[in-house]
Amino acid sequence: MASCRLPWRSGYIPACAGRGDRRALQRRHFRQIPNRPVLDPVASLTDNADVSKGEVDTYLAAVEEPGRSTLMALRQSIAAISPGAEECISYGMPGFKLHGKMIAGFAAFKNHLSYFPHSGSVLAELSAELAGYDTNAGTLRFPVDEPLPKELVKKLIAVRIGQVLNA
Repeated sequence: MASCRLPWRSGYIPACAGRGDRRALQRRHFRQIPNRPVLDPVASLTDNADVSKGEVDTYLAAVEEPGRSTLMALRQSIAAISPGAEECISYGMPGFKLHGKMIAGFAAFKNHLSYFPHSGSVLAELSAELAGYDTNAGTLRFPVDEPLPKELVKKLIAVRIGQVLNA
C-alpha cells in the first residue's frame, strides 16, 4: 500500500488512512471542546450583516469617481426595490441576497461598470430593454459615468426575484 503524503487537517480523513486511524480521527474531530463559547445564531446573523455592509462600503471607497457615485446610486436603487434583501460580498464583489440566493451584484472595472444578475437567463429574458448595452450571458456592462435607469433595474430585479421565489 502506498503511503499517504497529504497533511491531515481537521475534518479531512484521507482514504489511505488505516481503519483504526480513521476511527481515531473521527473521534478526535467530533470530541467536544470544554470552555468553547456557544454562538447565538441570531447575533451572528446580525454581525454578518454589519460586516458585509462595512465591506461593501470599503469596496465602494476604493472605486474612483465617477464610478463610485454611479455604483452608490445603483446600490441605493437595488436596496429600495428589494428591501428584504441583505447586502453581501460574493466573488469579491458587492451584491444582494434574498433567501440565501444572490439576486444582484455589481462591480467596477477600469473602463466600465458591470451589473450581475447571478442567473444566465435574466438578461436573455430582457434582451429588448438591453439593446443599447454590452451584454453576455451573465453580465451587463455600462459606462462609468452613466447609472442604469431605475426602471431597468426594477425589471432586472423583478425577473431575478421571480426566479428565486419559484425555485
